[in-house]
Amino acid sequence: MSEVVYEETATMIAAGELQSFVPFGREHCRNHPNAFNLQLRELQPASELWSSDGAAGLVGSLQEVSLQEREREWWQLRKGCTGVKEEEVMFEEELYAAGNVVVWSQGSRTQASSVYKAFTVDSPVQQALWCNFAVLQNNNDEEVEQTICIVQSSCINVHTVTGKDFISPLPFQVSNVWATKFGLLLERKISANDTQLNPPGEPLPMVFSMLHPLDEIAPLVSKPSSQFDSSTVHYMSDSTMKIVFTCCQPSILVSYDTVQGTHTVWALRKVTHDECSTVLRYPTEPVGKPLGLMASNFLTSHLRNISRLDSPGGSGTELKSCALSSPKHYNVLRSNPNRAVTSSPGAHSRVHSPNISNMAALSRAHSPGMAAPSFSGASRFNTSFHSPSSRGHHGLLSSPNSTVNETVLPPEMEPIVPDLCVEQLWTETVAAGCHREMSSQASKVFITSDLCENRYLCFLVESHQQLRCVKFIESNESSQLIFPSVTTISAKDAAPLQNIDAMLVLEACGSLVLYTGITRVSKVFVPGLLSPSFSLSNQRPQISTPVESVSTPANGVNRHIQRLSEVPAQDFMPSPVSEPKGLNNKHHEASFFEDHIFQQATPCIHGLRDPVCNRVTLELGGGAMLRISVPEVATSELVQKCLQAIRFILPKDAAMKVLVKWYNIYNAPGGSSAHAEWSLFVTCFMTLMGYNTERLAWTRHLHFEVPLSPVIAAKKARHSAQGSEEDWDYLLASRYHRQIISQPVCASVESSDIVATEMGDLSSASSPGSSLKLESSAPLFPHIPALFYVLHLLYQELQLDELHRAKASSLVCVLQQLARDLQLEEYVDLYWRDYPSVMSGFSKCCSIDHAVIEQMQRPSFLLSKPPCVFSWLSSCLRGDENTPFPYLPAICQRTRLLVLSYALYIFGDDKATSSSESKYLFKLSAGQKSCASEPYLRRQSSVKVRFSSASLAEQLVVWLASQGFTLKDLESVPFGVALPIREAIYRCREQPCSDWSEEVCLLIGRQDLTKQAHKMTLAKSKASVSSGLSLEPPVATEPDEEEDGMSDIIQEVTGLIWSQDLRIQEVRRLLRSSGPVRVSVVQLPEVSDHEYIEEKENKLLQLCQRTMALPVGRGLFTLFSYHPVLTEPLPVPKLNLTGRAPPRNTMVDLNSGNIDVPPNMTSWPSFHNGVAAGLKIAPASQVDSAWIAYNKPKSPELANEYAGFLMALGLNGHLTKLATLNIHDYLTKGHEMTSVGLLLGVSSAKLGTMDMSTTRLLSIHIPALLPPTSTELDVPHNVQVAAVIGVGLVYQGTGHRHNAEVLLSEIGRPPGPEMEYCTDRESYSLAAGLALGMVCLGHGSNLIGMTDLNVPEQLYQYMVGGHRRAQAGANRERHKSPSYQIKEGDTINVDVTCPGATLALAMIYLKTNNRSIADWLKPPDTWFLLDFIKPEFLLLRTLARCIIMWDEILPNSEWVKSNIPQIMRGNFDASEDINMETMAKCDVFLSQAEDYITAGACMALGLRFAGSANSDAFDCLYEFARTFMKMMPFAGTAAVSASLQQMGYYNLQTCLSMILLAMSMVMAGTGNLKVLQLCRFFHKRTGGEMNYGFHMAHHMALGLLFLGGGRYTISTSNSAIAALLCALYPHFPAHSTDNRYHLQALRHLVVLAAEPRLLVPVDVDSLKPCYALLEVSYKETKWYNETTVELMAPTLLPELHLLKQVKVKGPRYWELTLDLSKETHHLKSILSQDGVLYVKLRAGQLPYKDDPQGWKSLLTTAVNHRSSGVTAFKPETISTFTSNPALISFADFFCKTSEGMKHRKDTHMFSAMLYECVTQECPEMLPTYIAIEQAVSALQRGDLQQTFPLWQLRLVVDLWDSRMLRGPANSHNTLLKSEFLPVMKNAVDVALDGWLKDSSSVLRSYMWNQVLSKDAQSIMLACFLVYRSVPCFRSTQLKSCSSFGDLLSCSSQLEIPLRDLLRLAPVLLGSGSPSLLGFPLQAFSS
Repeated sequence: MSEVVYEETATMIAAGELQSFVPFGREHCRNHPNAFNLQLRELQPASELWSSDGAAGLVGSLQEVSLQEREREWWQLRKGCTGVKEEEVMFEEELYAAGNVVVWSQGSRTQASSVYKAFTVDSPVQQALWCNFAVLQNNNDEEVEQTICIVQSSCINVHTVTGKDFISPLPFQVSNVWATKFGLLLERKISANDTQLNPPGEPLPMVFSMLHPLDEIAPLVSKPSSQFDSSTVHYMSDSTMKIVFTCCQPSILVSYDTVQGTHTVWALRKVTHDECSTVLRYPTEPVGKPLGLMASNFLTSHLRNISRLDSPGGSGTELKSCALSSPKHYNVLRSNPNRAVTSSPGAHSRVHSPNISNMAALSRAHSPGMAAPSFSGASRFNTSFHSPSSRGHHGLLSSPNSTVNETVLPPEMEPIVPDLCVEQLWTETVAAGCHREMSSQASKVFITSDLCENRYLCFLVESHQQLRCVKFIESNESSQLIFPSVTTISAKDAAPLQNIDAMLVLEACGSLVLYTGITRVSKVFVPGLLSPSFSLSNQRPQISTPVESVSTPANGVNRHIQRLSEVPAQDFMPSPVSEPKGLNNKHHEASFFEDHIFQQATPCIHGLRDPVCNRVTLELGGGAMLRISVPEVATSELVQKCLQAIRFILPKDAAMKVLVKWYNIYNAPGGSSAHAEWSLFVTCFMTLMGYNTERLAWTRHLHFEVPLSPVIAAKKARHSAQGSEEDWDYLLASRYHRQIISQPVCASVESSDIVATEMGDLSSASSPGSSLKLESSAPLFPHIPALFYVLHLLYQELQLDELHRAKASSLVCVLQQLARDLQLEEYVDLYWRDYPSVMSGFSKCCSIDHAVIEQMQRPSFLLSKPPCVFSWLSSCLRGDENTPFPYLPAICQRTRLLVLSYALYIFGDDKATSSSESKYLFKLSAGQKSCASEPYLRRQSSVKVRFSSASLAEQLVVWLASQGFTLKDLESVPFGVALPIREAIYRCREQPCSDWSEEVCLLIGRQDLTKQAHKMTLAKSKASVSSGLSLEPPVATEPDEEEDGMSDIIQEVTGLIWSQDLRIQEVRRLLRSSGPVRVSVVQLPEVSDHEYIEEKENKLLQLCQRTMALPVGRGLFTLFSYHPVLTEPLPVPKLNLTGRAPPRNTMVDLNSGNIDVPPNMTSWPSFHNGVAAGLKIAPASQVDSAWIAYNKPKSPELANEYAGFLMALGLNGHLTKLATLNIHDYLTKGHEMTSVGLLLGVSSAKLGTMDMSTTRLLSIHIPALLPPTSTELDVPHNVQVAAVIGVGLVYQGTGHRHNAEVLLSEIGRPPGPEMEYCTDRESYSLAAGLALGMVCLGHGSNLIGMTDLNVPEQLYQYMVGGHRRAQAGANRERHKSPSYQIKEGDTINVDVTCPGATLALAMIYLKTNNRSIADWLKPPDTWFLLDFIKPEFLLLRTLARCIIMWDEILPNSEWVKSNIPQIMRGNFDASEDINMETMAKCDVFLSQAEDYITAGACMALGLRFAGSANSDAFDCLYEFARTFMKMMPFAGTAAVSASLQQMGYYNLQTCLSMILLAMSMVMAGTGNLKVLQLCRFFHKRTGGEMNYGFHMAHHMALGLLFLGGGRYTISTSNSAIAALLCALYPHFPAHSTDNRYHLQALRHLVVLAAEPRLLVPVDVDSLKPCYALLEVSYKETKWYNETTVELMAPTLLPELHLLKQVKVKGPRYWELTLDLSKETHHLKSILSQDGVLYVKLRAGQLPYKDDPQGWKSLLTTAVNHRSSGVTAFKPETISTFTSNPALISFADFFCKTSEGMKHRKDTHMFSAMLYECVTQECPEMLPTYIAIEQAVSALQRGDLQQTFPLWQLRLVVDLWDSRMLRGPANSHNTLLKSEFLPVMKNAVDVALDGWLKDSSSVLRSYMWNQVLSKDAQSIMLACFLVYRSVPCFRSTQLKSCSSFGDLLSCSSQLEIPLRDLLRLAPVLLGSGSPSLLGFPLQAFSS
């Protein structure tokens, strides 16, 4: 093994933040209720038990401790990682176990520890550890579940952070548990007589894996390295192998071989398929005889029947020995009854349930609570093995007293498949010849890395007191690790310090040493741990036990929180010297005088434990512990960046030296304060390069404290690159040292000055004539050029960040010195141009001997022309060609980002960020020294590939966002550099894509889109909105006002939709069923009081018919408007059937007994009431099974309501959450309504899923779906109907053959013999027809596999009648004997079967436009045939025919009338002899038929245009409604009675109701006023023929009209049409208990047709709904071309499949386009989340509510006074135009002219800027405007210190020029639009030209490279050179230019823009006057 590479002994660093440490869990356990039986003493923690890895468990010998001994305590710490971003908060987590208690606590430096979770278990804790399990989600993603695993002797408790807990029984005793990347590893404990039970030739596995608490435990497979045989994959069954360490990243484990005494590293991974099959093959014994099946049988069965193998208290001690069978049949894990019970409560044992693992997966998905073990399984197998060893295996199996399961079948013994495999990577080598003793097991293993990012696996071998460090490298395929070298460090203990890349080593002598990797850094000095014997004079002996003196406070609880770091260091140090600084020095040197003193001095540190980040605990003698922190490498960002750059470019060994050297200097005891860090760094760095820092004037003035000088001095004197002992001797002999010894030095500035001056004198005295030379033997001397170059690039990087720019000026001092010494003139010139005022002070340069100059390695990338990022960007803007710009990966990120952004956006190269990155960036790599780099391609500027600039801007913005660039970063980019990026952002902001990610939207400043991406639902806000919006009714004064169930409609939205009137209040009044009704009956004189009361009650009964029908409408009105609170039951409004009679408001009640009230009158209405209440719950609400059960009412009379509530939960999808157990519970109650509601609810929730469990549930209630021999169940008729419809819903659109066949025969189900199926047959047949239609919905003639059923023909027969066909199939038996009650003969009863068959045909052929089927449904065209059809059926046929011919429906009355057959249109032939009587009959029949056909056509029209608000369709329907209204006898006169007698009131009213429903379908959700008036008119009509059913129809129409409070409308998808046909079946119930023709509950299925289509714009700033203009584009169809309409949102959108795009239109709001041609998913998700579309008001605009006409906006004032726009703008009015607080306060402070402000020019200027920013929509440009203005005014005043602002101005001007060159057409895209920039540009030109006029000689002498005098002109000169982009003239080629023509020809090489060349020409050509060829200069200025 190689010894330590490099050692630095001469130094020492101080540890900080001392505090005494007591594990928090110990304190907590003291106060824990369990504390009385925990005799906790101050236990000395056993350090050897502790494994240092954060997630590893106990190492070593916990299991040897018998439980009778005193309690052991144990803890571990790790870095906190629960949900907080790591860089934000640093805290430590502690896991503490003692006795039965485990405490998990958290605490940080700033916060005291607190308990996070504490667990108490039944038996003593053997081990506790953190472990992460990977749980597979449905979409194959793995989700990590953080858990704590508590190991007890018989089981493992697993508790997840989310609150689940599992108990996994252990099938064997476990010696150790380890956490890995995949889950847990269990090591089996070896029992004494393990070998006796083994089958011959196969040892048992030792290591098992458990990937999830509910998974099976599987043996681990190992694959040794391929020295011998790569194919040998076998179980890990070697009992000599112990695991000592596991790690998740990389996934490895370290094992120890107890025989060989070697350690091995294994890679842990998932097992491959081949390895599985290799291991699972039956092995053959060496003889070749297959392993006896008998033996394996015995073992499998043996294990299968032992319940608690090996666990304490099992059956007898012998059992302990019968460990495990051959792993091939390692089924004990599966068959162990505990395990079985754990994974599935129902399975008794493995024998009866072969698929437990599936059950485990199932139970994992549901409730973790069920996984509690029940050990009752043990008693089922009476395990009585007495002497297994005596008889041998075969005997045992046949022994009579082993009651095994009777049948032991080989198929049952499938092997357990392994999950994980370990692959050998590296093994320690043992020298063969040496006789040294075998090394013991490693007591500690950890992974550490050094400062140069090498990684080491270290293990501590205590027997040799060695720490062995194995370096490892991850190969390219990261699964493989390579272990190149091993290093040994002598150590007693060690601990890694993660975040400073170091480790702390406790040496045998007791001193602490810091290593980084295997490089020794320094000793660590812990204040207060030096014993008195160490000191030179024993004055304070009591410090010998330092910790006692620390923990003096009486309150012991706080003891471990107390901080020692505040105590100054010298308090712990016995010393005669009083000054702290001197004292530190004393100790500093003394500690190295005699090392043996030091050894005796600190025997007190015994061990190290619990390293977290850079903190570690020292274990001291006497059990005390002290927590210390080791200091960081650097705290200042600039130093960190320099160190990064140095580490990047230097070879690893050199870099390591620099870092170690720096670390020691920076962290020496009594070390530097933060402000001196940079000075310290410069001195250290320069010294390492060979400079004598005391002789350089500028470094001499750098401040740092005295005690560090000796270290530097030592460095200066070194002549070899390697460190040596002589260095110390040299230092001790130095004059400086004697000086320090002889006089106590004060720690003051003067003293350091004295030292510095003395040093200066010393050096000057010794070598008076020598110039400053570089020491060529310094370690970094050869690397100076490379280091200079990387620091130069770092300097360029700092220039690009406003926040770090100040640091660049510090860096420039170092750079200029190096540049001078390397004789790089152009670099010096560049630094002088950047910082003229700073640089003028530097002149000295140090000489480098020519002899040693060859030692310097000049890298190829160091060019003579300095890379300057600003000039690169500038030439990019000018379109010049550029060389690639060099950058350091991972250090110069900003440079890379901006260079590529310019390449992409300005050059228009869209590959810049991907494939052609190397054209623009040259990536430095540390290896390039002197090889010539290949010539790079120069960009040809003539050929520019231009893309549309918009797409470039989009690409740029998306790319920047993907690189993590945010607006905050943009603010720190200098304003000139940032301008093109701002311009790109400004362009994208206009028309962003709707599908951009949240980060992109944030970057372009569109908070509306960001918020949209964030998905927020608009919760109902109680806060009242300003007066115009809150249309809430006045608050009721009575406190006990009844809840009407409609208060949850979002007022803000409805107030915007219907802002002009109170129609919502009116609807609430009409649908209110919770208040008493007003019964006004006038008492006539002749009516007695008793009769009057009866009259009132009869009137009330009529009114109640209406009240009972209201809930159906209310449910639709309040649809999905409420989010329930889970702790409160759902408020259900009462169904109030009482009345109040005026004038005295007396109560009228139906229960007085005066009149007959039908029984059960309210049962269905209260069902509907429950549905209405349940439908309020929004689908997005959080509802769970418990809450549903919690709502169950106590009183039985509310059961109907609850039944409705269950149905509603199904309709909104929440019933899927109801546990199967509860569903079963409800159905067994036998309550008819509950069954109906539940069946319909569950089916609706599982719509179209073919869900099996639901199918089973429904089949029980349908006799036809049960086997013919099954028991006759007495299922109520309504429940059967509900179940049949349920089948249709669950199988909707699937075309399921069996169900279709059954339903087809059920339509014509004949009545049975014993009165069954005799009542209400119509509703059953109809339900079967509807269900059949749903199953085959829209399939038309493509019914696959059903041709033999002849579905359409059979349905046609049901429709028109004929002979009944013989029953086929399973139900033949049932229908043998005819009914004794109903005589139907053998013909079909059309009256029963026609409606169902008609609608079934309609649904099967829906929208197929199949004319032949449609012709079957035509009304007959002869009188004779018409006689056979009920008029009602004509309505159904017409409806069916029209929706089959879907595309032919037209929204006009001609189309409606075209459905009436010719014969009815009144053209009789007069010649025929028809008598009058027949004529009259015909008339009645004709008018009835005609009206029904009209109603059917209107209904079809309603379905075709449902939810479209199509005005033609509405007008057409409205006309028909008016026509029918005229026929109605509302006036009560006798005049209309003739027509009424002809028609019949009932028929007319039915038709009218259907037309009303059709109208409200078309206008669904729009709240149309005309329809509302009609509904209100019918609402008022009570009595007479106006029965319950008609009221239901009218109020359903009202509910549809305001569906979901205007947020929902109706879809026309096939599924929706089917739901509407079920719900709006045109036969309404005659009274509230009537279900004869149609089950009332089906009315609510209309909800399945509802879909959210309301788009509500919400202002992103105020979060209030607002108006916004939308532009909606329709796709082209065969009826109309592509069209665009404008809608004012909030509005209902048309159906999405009709739309091409939806766009928010300007000018008020930022535009936003939702393109539906790509995908509708985004808009659908917006609509489903309350339709909230966030919009952002543009600056200077007001919302429509405040300014409907747009006359108040800021831009309108600009129109009138275009010229004086600036003056017209008053800063006071800013608040009305923008809500941005920054702009408002800017206006307040800078734009108002107060008395104090004398210079009005500024305020004027600021007002103008503000005005421009607001009007141009770019308020974020204000800082740029201000910066430009400030730069120009500073230039005019001449007080610039640096030329940085002029660089920025030049970039702005370059961008402006490049935009203007492209012509004015492009100018609208630029950000700086106004006259502002030309004005500013002119001001700069004037200032610089003025200077040029006065000082052209200065410029000339600069250009001719003459020496300049040091005067103030140099700043202006630098400004001129930068702004005019004058290159660094070191060439004399210009001297030859005699004419302007020559100059022009030179200019191309010089890269000077023509504009600037004209300025220079007079100077260069020598003429004094700044005019050229007679032209004034200004002519060329622009």
